[in-house]
Amino acid sequence: MILDFLGGKMFAYMDTGLNLIDVDDVAEGHVLAMERGVPGGKYILGNRNMTLAEIVAELARIIGRPAPRFRLPYAVAWTAGAVSTALSTFVTHRPPAIALEAVRMSRRRMFFDAAKAVRELGLPQTSARAALEDAVAWFEEKRLIPESRRRNVAWASR
Repeated sequence: MILDFLGGKMFAYMDTGLNLIDVDDVAEGHVLAMERGVPGGKYILGNRNMTLAEIVAELARIIGRPAPRFRLPYAVAWTAGAVSTALSTFVTHRPPAIALEAVRMSRRRMFFDAAKAVRELGLPQTSARAALEDAVAWFEEKRLIPESRRRNVAWASR
């Protein structure tokens, strides 16, 4: 999803939400659970709940490009996902451009509370902004973002 936005392939967003956490915080959380966790205990390694609109707006500020302004209705996304998945399955035999399962998952906001992991394990809580900045930098370093879509510093400073 992040790479699609960075690559200019996201013209709209869905009304959904995700819990974002820095990848390094997740790795540290696993180590902390091993060292400090209660045997048989369960911990949610998460940080900030954000809507998809908030996520793409933050990414837009980071790379200096406008965020999509159009919210795609679920029925339209479902239809596109069904067609894309069918074409993938029966014609192209490649991953679908819009996976129907991803559309179905977007029906619910995937918000979580990591307070127990923060309290009991000391789970780090790097800001979502920093995590997204790191992701953008990694994608740029690996040249996974087209040159024309890389950061536009002039727009980002607005």
